[in-house]
Amino acid sequence: MNRLCSKFLMALFLLFLCACNNSNSTENKISVAELTDRENAILTTTSDKSFVFDFELEDEHTEVSVWIEKYEAGELVDDQLMELTSHVSKDGSIIFSNPKDSTREEYLPFYIGIGSEGSVASISSYDNHAQDLEEMASVWGSFPENLTFDQEEMLLAGICYSDNESGLSSLTTDFYQNPEGNINDLKDYNVIYLLKAKFIK
Repeated sequence: MNRLCSKFLMALFLLFLCACNNSNSTENKISVAELTDRENAILTTTSDKSFVFDFELEDEHTEVSVWIEKYEAGELVDDQLMELTSHVSKDGSIIFSNPKDSTREEYLPFYIGIGSEGSVASISSYDNHAQDLEEMASVWGSFPENLTFDQEEMLLAGICYSDNESGLSSLTTDFYQNPEGNINDLKDYNVIYLLKAKFIK
């Protein structure tokens, strides 16, 4: 599947999610989306790894910024591999995926989409320095529970790569709850991509 078709399907999927998100709650929170079998099938067709989050907002939040940080052996090497900021209102969804792209195996593609009130903002890009990742094992995951907007920024998801032959585990719940306090955990992986978000008043 080519890049343009994959991006179109992701945007269509995000619009569908926004249409289905009819929550009347005014609590500021973000949660892992509960997807139907059909929605999971769409993501599986277009993505290697993917995450979908639903958010609910009070009136004072008008924008959300979502970005990817890259770490190598525990060291931050890119604090904004890609970034997307969009106007939001009341509720919506965030999608983060590693699209399937067989045409450029030496690069690692990413897609971020933000949908709210029937509109979608999206961005797609590549990590141009990912040539060795195909030889490594990978795990991925996201925060285990709902998050509220008490903190300055939130860690939503992580994709981890390692050449450790003794096994590989995903990031812990403690790490998602307190990334700064558990930053040494990142040294266990060769490469990590972290998806972060910040809601702006």
